[in-house]
Amino acid sequence: LRMLQVKLIITGDDFGYCPRRNQGIVDCFLAGAISNVSLLVNGSAAADAAKLARRYSIPIGLHANLSEGSPVCEVLKTNSSLLNQDGFFHGKMGFRTALSRGLLNMSEVKQELKAQVELFHELTGHLPPHMDGHQHVHVLPEVRHVFAEVLEEYGIKYTRVPVEPGLHNCDWIPPSLMDFYLGVEEDSFNTVDVFKKHGIRWPDIYIGLSTMGKNMSVSSIWSAINSAILEVTSRVPSPAHPALQSRTVTIELMVHPGYPSVPPVGGCGEGPDDFSQSWERLHELQTLIKPELQSHYKSRNIELCSFKDL
Repeated sequence: LRMLQVKLIITGDDFGYCPRRNQGIVDCFLAGAISNVSLLVNGSAAADAAKLARRYSIPIGLHANLSEGSPVCEVLKTNSSLLNQDGFFHGKMGFRTALSRGLLNMSEVKQELKAQVELFHELTGHLPPHMDGHQHVHVLPEVRHVFAEVLEEYGIKYTRVPVEPGLHNCDWIPPSLMDFYLGVEEDSFNTVDVFKKHGIRWPDIYIGLSTMGKNMSVSSIWSAINSAILEVTSRVPSPAHPALQSRTVTIELMVHPGYPSVPPVGGCGEGPDDFSQSWERLHELQTLIKPELQSHYKSRNIELCSFKDL
């Protein structure tokens, strides 16, 4: 196991959500605590985020958003199946409900995803090397096909498949949230073949659900990484598989650091949500920058990188 090389992508999600989130993410990156970011192009501070990424050479991908705030595609802003009666996206659970009732027009989903890729390109000067979904909408039924088509059309190679090893053993996660996570997991399993068919890739391991917000600690990050590595190494019988001795395992750890949003500033068109205003963002930031976390990476032969280093 010692020979195993681990490449760890620590992605700060929701870059562009508000100026205080941007600042927290940049501080984390400069401290060597994250190695990659995911941009919400409909976030109220998206243009500022893109400038910061360029200034500090922060590897940046697209956090596709169909559930929070407003669309970026002009024609969909007024009359579309993606909007509720208030003229905003349906929300994390509302989107899933509308989808299950057959109320969402997939050509509009595709139109909006493409508009977000185009806006990302406009803001950053390049296409996203990776693209995932805000609130994991990209692995939902029907959406997964459209999402995969858009990635293939633009030649975006990498995404995220949120299946977290050891999630079922995390008894500190409240049942309502666990139900949501298990739904995300099931949707992810059903998405694997679709993404493969379109030639899309993702890291060997995903973690981040069990370590979100107040559940994040140096030890929760470590146990998540360790159980993930154990699972990967136990998949192959080692003596029969000498290749594994020098094998590289890639992991993406999803994180949400930031300084708490102060309304009305922030959000994606309708102001910042509760999680964004809570102390939990700051807690993630303070945990991630702890020196003992970073020295642990070094001692375990874990190299922080971004998708373009895979």
